[in-house]
Amino acid sequence: MSMIWQKGEVDVDRAIMAFMAGEDVVLDRILFPYDIQASIAHVQGLGRIGLLTTEEAARLEEQLQAIGKAFEQGELQLDARFEDMHSAIEFWLTERLGDLGKKVHAGRSRNDQVLVAMRLYLRDSLQQLQDHCTEVAEICLRRAEETRTQPMPGYTHLQRAVVSSVGMWFAGFAEAFIDNARLAQQTWQWLNANPLGTAAGYGVNLPLDRAHTTETLGFERMQVNPIYTQNSRGKFELQALMAWLQPLLDLRRLAWDISLFTTTEFDLVRLPDRYTTGSSIMPNKRNPDFVELMRASAARLQGAQVELLSLLSLPSGYQRDLQFGKGPVLHALQHAQQLMQLVPDFLQHVVFDAENCKKAISVEMYATDRAVELAAEQVPFREAYRQVVREYDQLKDRTPEQSLAARVSPGACAALELDQLQARLRVLQTA
Repeated sequence: MSMIWQKGEVDVDRAIMAFMAGEDVVLDRILFPYDIQASIAHVQGLGRIGLLTTEEAARLEEQLQAIGKAFEQGELQLDARFEDMHSAIEFWLTERLGDLGKKVHAGRSRNDQVLVAMRLYLRDSLQQLQDHCTEVAEICLRRAEETRTQPMPGYTHLQRAVVSSVGMWFAGFAEAFIDNARLAQQTWQWLNANPLGTAAGYGVNLPLDRAHTTETLGFERMQVNPIYTQNSRGKFELQALMAWLQPLLDLRRLAWDISLFTTTEFDLVRLPDRYTTGSSIMPNKRNPDFVELMRASAARLQGAQVELLSLLSLPSGYQRDLQFGKGPVLHALQHAQQLMQLVPDFLQHVVFDAENCKKAISVEMYATDRAVELAAEQVPFREAYRQVVREYDQLKDRTPEQSLAARVSPGACAALELDQLQARLRVLQTA
């Protein structure tokens, strides 16, 4: 195992080193391109302050780009030879450039290296989240428009309550994902701060050009105070996890609806076969496994948050405990990204059975409509409420279409305000 901190006077116990390195070398395969990107910016900065000559900086940058490309193409691999990506990159640079490769670490620590690599990853992850959420919102708005007059039961307490529409169901999730996209955007802005150049948490005795690395890496601002920068490790990751958790909470609720609606007892929804699996023993079964795993996915992010929060009971400055925060964050976000890539197609092809949805609407579900009608005729609502209970038989000639058409309060079935939701979505897409 290659360790950049080894000075030669201490015997290295491989079992101890393996425990301390943990799964870093595997996790760093995700972060590797970001460490290359940040290293290039750092090298440019060293050249700007004269610590590297123009030629040295150019040679280092050229080899960093070559290493990044070779890694992407599978020619270089992070494996058990290395403690982490930082040691691997420095090893490969030194192998190619000799002593010049050893100059790359001047003015930085692995502490700010891992901070900036993770920050760049989180930033990309949040941009992907915003894109996924806007795509889901677009599909839900389109399906809401297509099904705005298609009746279905509305439920409270899992009991049939009032007449609703498939369009209203889709519009509800459209608005949720518009808000989720906005939260992803705001979180991206909140954590878009450059930690590179704070070293191990106390700065260095070099006039590092932090303004250059901030601009080059596309950060809006730098994190100024080195102690705060170290203390923000985990804090920013938690906020990114929360931004990702919000859409997964909505998907959990959506998955619960679909899980119920696809049962024989409800029989309101049909799933494409590719989103179901068969039973290993029961020939008659098609199981909604994708929907059930969608429902479970929020737990992965919640678990990562709990694990990270448990680690953050620490004094100021870097503590090695923080290494254990990398795994939960990356595992959870990789899982969430995998799920969100599949959701748009799923929502595009899930089918609400129009006939069964309408058939599930029973006479008593018009009671609220009638009570409100009486209130509009100046009957005190509580009296109207009791009167309708005694007159259910008078509701039998009503139709679901009449109920939907009469529901004119803003956001209700006859006034879904899809144009307003579409306008909010356009603002996010053009920001």
